Amino acid sequence: MVAASGGNHGVAVAYAASRRGVPAKIFVPTVSSPAKMARIRELGADLVVTGERYADALAAAEDWARTSGAMSVHAYDQRETILGQGTLALELSEQVSDLDTVLVPVGGGGLIAGIASWFAGGVRVIGIEPDGAPTLSYARVEGRPVDAPAGSVAADALAPRQVGELVFPITQAYVEEVVLVDDAAILAAQRALWRALRIAAEPAACVGVAALLGGGYKPAPGENLAVVLSGANMSPSQLG
Repeated sequence: MVAASGGNHGVAVAYAASRRGVPAKIFVPTVSSPAKMARIRELGADLVVTGERYADALAAAEDWARTSGAMSVHAYDQRETILGQGTLALELSEQVSDLDTVLVPVGGGGLIAGIASWFAGGVRVIGIEPDGAPTLSYARVEGRPVDAPAGSVAADALAPRQVGELVFPITQAYVEEVVLVDDAAILAAQRALWRALRIAAEPAACVGVAALLGGGYKPAPGENLAVVLSGANMSPSQLG
């Protein structure tokens, strides 16, 4: 198996490979956090750190897949990945019967595409992006996936160059709105989750909470709202 990842997807592929007893090669960029790299290695995968951003790691992984014949598992723009990530919405709908809205972090868009596909308009799906990595926001303005900036404190998980080609039409059909949050709000949300609830979440996972605390998304009175926290692969030193 081979995959490119900012870190979280790489951990998942490495875990699946270890359970199946097959080798995995995971390519990550230099912005990937040490905690994510360490977890991938602990799971027995061959870790390759290359390039500054996810797009660099993806190009290297695609080259390896072509030359090695390894099965490629894309982090977001692959049917099987989207279907797998959609199971989160299935679990959520089983846990919360009267859900109105769900806030979902957006990077390449596999997670939000899976969730939106499951709900198919029955629940409002709102995408939340760092303003330093507005992949879906740029695509919605242009009407197609286009290159976007790849910055932010959440760059190791939410900063591909473009939103996925398979992802985009799904989001056009079922994602109602996209909200941008800045780095200061993301870090404040991370601290708030830890201090109030003792939830250790990486910056990318905190964008939905950042939108709520910063007023980017304001729930209506009585609105039943869920916020997806999408990862905890981080160092404890990040918590204030």
